[in-house]
Amino acid sequence: MIEGNAATYDLSEGLPVETAQSIQPGTSLLISGPPMAGTEDLVVDLLANGARRGEGTVVVTTGNSAPAAVAAVTDRVPEADPRRIVAVDARSGGGDTGGGSQTDAGATVYRADAPSDMTGIGVGITNGFDRLAETGVERGRLGLTSLSTMLAYSNREAVFKFCHALSSRLESVGYVGLFAIDAAAHDDQTLQVLKQAFDGVVELRERDGAREVRLGGVQPTPTDWVPLAE
Repeated sequence: MIEGNAATYDLSEGLPVETAQSIQPGTSLLISGPPMAGTEDLVVDLLANGARRGEGTVVVTTGNSAPAAVAAVTDRVPEADPRRIVAVDARSGGGDTGGGSQTDAGATVYRADAPSDMTGIGVGITNGFDRLAETGVERGRLGLTSLSTMLAYSNREAVFKFCHALSSRLESVGYVGLFAIDAAAHDDQTLQVLKQAFDGVVELRERDGAREVRLGGVQPTPTDWVPLAE
């Protein structure tokens, strides 16, 4: 993580814990939870909260189309400037790779061959950072909607290396990274290996019919479990 006087990020609108009010630039967070706990929704909520503050948005989608991924953010924040949003379409068969294109709304789209095309995804992300910098964006958030999909197409060592390299890239540009994973889809060893690539872990759980969240890693001890707003 970047230390010093750089302005921190406030993620407390989506993460109602005290430590989320002051997240260092360059921090990467793994958002982990069981099916239906809303890990992907939380990633999009946190991206939208950043867009509401005028921050740049890079969303890497392995399921929805690029226009749908952009709309997931802009539906939450209709006033968001689409020129400050980049989508990296990493679906299998998501379209031609190569130079960027634009959605009808004006967001920029880059494409990779498949969820396993980590080189192509990385190039798209880097191009996205450069594109946003050209538009005057100095702060932003990156969200990857499903590491589980990437793991279904590749092995954990390759995904770990990708996440580790991307975490370093986030440090260099000063963005916050948010990476969703379905904890129930993977064994404990896989989860423990992947966690090492991140600065902190946001855990989601359901208890008595309500969702709860806690944040660990960015402070010496995890926060308490607190209710997550629906």
